[in-house]
Amino acid sequence: MKTIAISGSRRGNVGKRDAKELRYEGKVPAVLYGGTEQVHFAVEASDLKSLIYSSDVSFVEIDVEGVKTQAILQDAQFHPLTEQILHVDFFQLSQDKPLVMQIPVKLTGTSPGVKMGGKLVQKLRKLRVKALPKDMPQYVEVSIEPLEVGKSVRVRDLKFENFAVTNVPEDTIVSVTTSRALRQAEQDAKK
Repeated sequence: MKTIAISGSRRGNVGKRDAKELRYEGKVPAVLYGGTEQVHFAVEASDLKSLIYSSDVSFVEIDVEGVKTQAILQDAQFHPLTEQILHVDFFQLSQDKPLVMQIPVKLTGTSPGVKMGGKLVQKLRKLRVKALPKDMPQYVEVSIEPLEVGKSVRVRDLKFENFAVTNVPEDTIVSVTTSRALRQAEQDAKK
């Protein structure tokens, strides 16, 4: 999985007034937890854009005054009107503990059902994946090669070696349904 590097500086004071002052300077208050102690720091708002405003999932290498830590973005809070980033939470990774992340689905192949005039319907765009950090995929590949009209791929149909998908096994990821044009053609053929 790709990694984005972010550098920050420790916060001396933690409170509303200090956070407001940081935001005025174009910085965002942040916290890193999951390790031995919580680290409160500030990061440039522009450094977070490639991490937050992207459909890709990434690990984050945080450099706080020379101390580098690998983490994931856990949460981001936004201003309700201006959409300005108010605060971000990072979770420190441990290489020997599995973690759960929402990973995007990537559809591969060409469906024979779509070629016949069926409509491809993707119900899940992201899947919950549990894996060690080294095994975490950039995306979950789902092949639509075997999909005929009326068929679907469910979570239970996916099998992977290094990670597990933890969604409900009965959840449909993608299906091919009958389109209006195909239904009309079938009705015309019966007449």
